[in-house]
Amino acid sequence: MTEPVKGPASYFPSIEKKYGRPIAEWKDLIRSSPLTKHMELVSWLKTEHGLGHGHANALVAHTLAEASGK
Repeated sequence: MTEPVKGPASYFPSIEKKYGRPIAEWKDLIRSSPLTKHMELVSWLKTEHGLGHGHANALVAHTLAEASGK
């Protein structure tokens, strides 16, 4: 039996369903943004792309953790 997904990635299925874009596309947007700070990116996703705070936070946290190798 597989372990349930935990942490930021647990939000991914609902993000894809609610906003109609694959997670890879959101991550590409975050990586291509000139912004680098966590909360700046969260605010940008909320204002420019209409994401809710929890969804934006999960995407940014996961993407930045990947970039830092954590």
